[in-house]
Amino acid sequence: MMLQATVASSTQADATLAAREMAKTLQEENLKAAFVYCSCELDVKTLIKELGTELQVPVFGNTSFTGIITPEGYIGGDKPFAGAMGLSDPDLTVGVASVAKKGDAVEAGRLLAASAKKAAGKTTAPDYFYMAASPAEEEFYAEGIAEEIGRVPFFGGSAADNTIEGKWLLFAGDEVFADGCVVAFFYGGPKIRNLFAGKYHETKDCGVITKIQGNRTIAEIDGVPALKKYQEWSGLSDEALSGANLLANTVVSPLGVKDRLGKLVAIRHPMSGNADGTISVGNNLAEKTVVIRMEASIDELVHSPAETLMELMEKTPGKIRAFHLVHCGGRRAAIAGRMDEVAKGLIAVAKGIPFLTEFTFGEYGFERDDTNTCGGLMLSFTAFYEE
Repeated sequence: MMLQATVASSTQADATLAAREMAKTLQEENLKAAFVYCSCELDVKTLIKELGTELQVPVFGNTSFTGIITPEGYIGGDKPFAGAMGLSDPDLTVGVASVAKKGDAVEAGRLLAASAKKAAGKTTAPDYFYMAASPAEEEFYAEGIAEEIGRVPFFGGSAADNTIEGKWLLFAGDEVFADGCVVAFFYGGPKIRNLFAGKYHETKDCGVITKIQGNRTIAEIDGVPALKKYQEWSGLSDEALSGANLLANTVVSPLGVKDRLGKLVAIRHPMSGNADGTISVGNNLAEKTVVIRMEASIDELVHSPAETLMELMEKTPGKIRAFHLVHCGGRRAAIAGRMDEVAKGLIAVAKGIPFLTEFTFGEYGFERDDTNTCGGLMLSFTAFYEE
């Protein structure tokens, strides 16, 4: 027996009807779990409860920024949307757990991992795991999970809304909440291969972070206020750098941090240019780390998902059964009205292999030296395959 993946979607505004419409497609023999991504405009609680009742397996995921992509194309825009991918495999066991934020995220991650093992009826670490979290403490949840289970490859992304107003939601089983973390531990069944890429080019502009505030605010680069240094590099006007304008203007010109092998550049998206000359970014950073100004054109952002999927297919050793595609919401915003091009590219490359794409405010993957990494403005593309 082998993995069967089924993808369903709905644009019903009524959450109960949307759940029932998707459940009809997803009800396969040996169904073990379903990834679900939907609009924050829907009645998410009803959608998840109804879907869980219909399918009788763990359903989990989060709200997605403005839409999803399935083999039917881009679904979203002004209408409500929901999409799900069910995994059916008699050899697969999935243990799902969730925690709403309270107290220390590292400790929460550790408890979450223990709960997920228990939910799967296992005492050992999973073969790999999926994670979804609210945008803020992803790295700390991942750290706590690793304390409990050691080095295990993961993939996933951070919940998103349509307006960056914190209306995003996470869900697992009956639990729906805005702030916290969800995991699914996978045992047996298919193997996975992940490609975690930014698809940006390095520029000659780089500097050492000499001062940090908290975990995610760069105060100084090379001893100069961070915003001033970025302005020197980018040539952007004061207005383009101020407040949330920085977020939109840096999708084509973000910062990057290299891994210890120099192979992977994890992208750090500048989110806000602050009045005190600091830059808030979307992931954790450390002092005495080099940041590089990266670049990509809008055309490159449009074409990179299909190229990345093709690369993933080439490096996956067995028979691919499904793809789980995490695409950054910031890139999605910059691509604007060209989503159909992105969808057509993915559909052409996938050649009938089921897939589901979500748009996130943070992406996680484990590509290069099997180190789990969180980034922003990234693509985390995962293939489920059999040898």
